[in-house]
Amino acid sequence: MFDLKQCYRDNLQQHLSLFQTMESYLPEVEQLAIECFDALGKGGKIVFFGNGGSAADSQHLAAEFVVRFKKERRALASIALTTDTSILTAHTNDYEFDTVFARQVQALIKPEDVVIGLTTSGTSANINLGLEAANEIGAYTVAFTGRDGGQVKDIANLPIIIKNDITARIQEAHMFIGHWLCEVIDELVTQDD
Repeated sequence: MFDLKQCYRDNLQQHLSLFQTMESYLPEVEQLAIECFDALGKGGKIVFFGNGGSAADSQHLAAEFVVRFKKERRALASIALTTDTSILTAHTNDYEFDTVFARQVQALIKPEDVVIGLTTSGTSANINLGLEAANEIGAYTVAFTGRDGGQVKDIANLPIIIKNDITARIQEAHMFIGHWLCEVIDELVTQDD
């Protein structure tokens, strides 16, 4: 018989075990913060994209930049490539889903931007092609990924690989890093203004 209390405890233990390792990602996330702050200072933007839960996380993080996180500050340039249903459906209908982000990158990205693809597996073709397109433009590319990093670890300038095999736990770690990034940028931007 299913034990819901034990399921809760098991999930909590998985989360806590993973988060005990999060300090090891400090060099990568510090580089992420530096790149994002520099991009915003040069008139660039922070761009996010992902599939499924990672699409929702992309929208969430872009909103934190544009609106605010904790501090009152100026709006920061950020978009999620997962929000325009007309572009998503037109492109997928006329071409294919694998290139849905690459096409938007070609239209919207400039060299001064930071482009962040979220893929828990590292094997999502549309994320990988989107980051490759950003590399061709000269933008700084970041992958929030998991497991062993998949192919995306060799595409992004900065792969942040959450070494875990459970999608939900990887996404929780991605959002922790994303929220931390929002807080750091809040602090840096308000000191700079």
